[in-house]
Amino acid sequence: MNDKNTSITLSLPIPTILTIVFVILKLCNVITWSWVWVLSPLWIGFAIGIVVLVVYILIISITRIKHKRKRR
Repeated sequence: MNDKNTSITLSLPIPTILTIVFVILKLCNVITWSWVWVLSPLWIGFAIGIVVLVVYILIISITRIKHKRKRR
């Protein structure tokens, strides 16, 4: 007999899981939300990422400007 156990672990981010759940609920007519809100976990996560990137670039830019002023 072969007693080997195999398991598969599927790890999905929370926004992806929420999007899948919302799409299924929308297609089954459980919710009557607009598609904008059904897909909101994806675009909200993307928007937060863009904001973090812009803040990071601003901080680096300000730090470089301050460093250049000190060198003068």
